[in-house]
Amino acid sequence: MTDIRTRRLALSGLFCALIYIFTAFVHIPTGLGYTHAGDGFIYLAASTLPALPAAAAGAVGAGLADLTSGMAVWLPATVVLKALTALCFSSRSEKIVCRRNLLGLIPALLLNVFGYSFYEAAIMTGGSLSAAFGSAIAQAPFYTVQTLIGAAVYISLGKALSPFIRRSLQT
Repeated sequence: MTDIRTRRLALSGLFCALIYIFTAFVHIPTGLGYTHAGDGFIYLAASTLPALPAAAAGAVGAGLADLTSGMAVWLPATVVLKALTALCFSSRSEKIVCRRNLLGLIPALLLNVFGYSFYEAAIMTGGSLSAAFGSAIAQAPFYTVQTLIGAAVYISLGKALSPFIRRSLQT
């Protein structure tokens, strides 16, 4: 039992580091933030690990990226939204990329678009309804592209790595 816990802990740390790297260093500045590939590793973590370690890896990895890349204003939203995003996926299937996890991309997209837009409206525009609406409309394409990039990373790596990760996490 401790062997599987050790493997899961190591994998959680690895995912945290990958999420940080692919969010902080592999990104394109867009709108008020940046578009990155880190979400794909959150989806992978959530499809591989139990919910709590996956949510922690997503929140810590993406949160650290915001903190260290000059986007600390987004930190509170990122920590909450990336942890919630991890809950859209399940590690209970034999395969990482399965129908249930592919459907998890839909709520992940909605969380990304509406969560960050709501945060931006509430915090960054001072609650001004017209400013919030305009800003949310302007940012929605960037949030959508970010989710699509994450989905491409997730699907390609998930299919390739599924046999290896599953085998390493068996008791």
